[in-house]
This record gives sequence, structure tokens and C-alpha cells, in this order.
Amino acid sequence: MPAVGVKTPDRIVDVVRGHPALDWVAEGRSSGAALAAACSGTFFLAEAGVLDGLTATTSWWLGPAFRARYARVDLDERRNLIHDDRVTTAGAAFAHIDLALAIVQQHSPALADLVARYLLIGDRPSQAIFAVPSLLDTADPTMTAFERWIRDHLAEPLPINSVAHAIGVSERTLQRTTAAVLGLSPVEFVQEIRLDQAIFLLRTTQQSVDTIASAVGYQNSATLRALIRRRRHTSTTEIRRGNASFGPGHRRRGRGARTGR
Repeated sequence: MPAVGVKTPDRIVDVVRGHPALDWVAEGRSSGAALAAACSGTFFLAEAGVLDGLTATTSWWLGPAFRARYARVDLDERRNLIHDDRVTTAGAAFAHIDLALAIVQQHSPALADLVARYLLIGDRPSQAIFAVPSLLDTADPTMTAFERWIRDHLAEPLPINSVAHAIGVSERTLQRTTAAVLGLSPVEFVQEIRLDQAIFLLRTTQQSVDTIASAVGYQNSATLRALIRRRRHTSTTEIRRGNASFGPGHRRRGRGARTGR
């Protein structure tokens, strides 16, 4: 399925909802056809019910909107490519190329390897290297305020009860909302933003690791290095070299209510 040429999650849903192609997609699934989509095209598969009960990915910035509408899909938007039960989904950026190679590989691994070497394409299991360090697109006002507060005070201690009070909600509401939208606790979300910002600075500046650690709220570089190793399965050295290949973080997945097809 092709991607949808619109720029907001709401518009993507408007396009795929009731689209004539949905019946064709569902029929293809019923007949055993192999199906594939990348980026916003994954919404066609989800809207047709093809991804129900399967693990899938989509473009990193569409994750919250996808998860909120398609609760029956086990979404992991950190992965670049997922193949599950004859359905292949891919994320953003060069994922379209990865998707094409995956389809070729199903028929001829040798040919797929040859094509990849001609195109000088390496393995990219994660979309993290393409993501701007920002909250995945969401219209939730609590999450928007929460992220803004975190970024404005990133170098400071961020006790969750104080942050909740500062943005005008209870700590319980903040915990519930963060879990529903992102599948994370508030503390985990703060940690994710700190790590993403640290990785961004490691890639784009020559600041020392100690300076970066302090800038994102950690007292020393040892803490930052340990978290990058544990949460991103790489090192500050590899990130600086541009060789880092990020695996999925250890995170729980939120389950928003499905609003229909």
C-alpha cells in the first residue's frame, strides 16, 4: 500500500476511513496474499483490520495516533521493519527501501543481499536515528504541556509531583495519561526525552559527554553512559562514530481506545 500524502495524523485517518481500497486489502488478506506498507500506508492495513493481533510498525511520528485508533495492533514504532504472518510493515525515512528489500528477500535472499550491497544499504533495525528528539505527534494537551515543561527544565531535577502541579494536573492524572498515550510512566518518559536529547547532542555537537550529561539532567557521564547502554544497546563512542544501531527500548505499550474503522 502506498503512503498517504498528507501531513497530520488526523488527515491520514480521514483519508483511509471508508476508502474503497479497504475491501481490496481485506480480500487480499483473506485469500492469503502477502501485504506490505510503509509509513502512513500502514494505516490502510490497520483500518482494514489486517493488522489486528499482529505486531507492526509505522512512521515514528505517527505512533500515538496509530496506537490510539488501532488498539488491536501490537505496535512497535521503534522498529524499522516488521514481518508478521505474511504482512510486512515499515517505518519512516529509508524504510521504503528496507521494505522493498524485505520483499525481495522473501523470494531470494542472495538477490536481496546483492541489491543491498549495490545500494550500499546497511541494516537499520530502528527508526531512532531519523527521529527529531520530540514527543511523537499527539494532540493531548496534558502530554503537550508535560513535554514542554520537561524540555524547558531538562537540566534540573524533575520530581513528577512537582511537574504535575506546574502543568495544572494531579500526579495520578499525569501517570494515567502518559501510560495511555505512550505506554510509559512519567519517569520513563522523562528518561526517554533525556536520552534522545543526549543522543542528538552526541551526533550533532562536539561537547564532552560530561557536558551533555549535565545538560540533560544527569549528575555525571557514568549515569548517562549506563542508561544509553541499557536503554539503547549502544555506547556514546558508537553514537559519535555514527555506527550506532538502536534496538527497541524496554518500554510498555499504551493501548488507546479504538474509535472504529
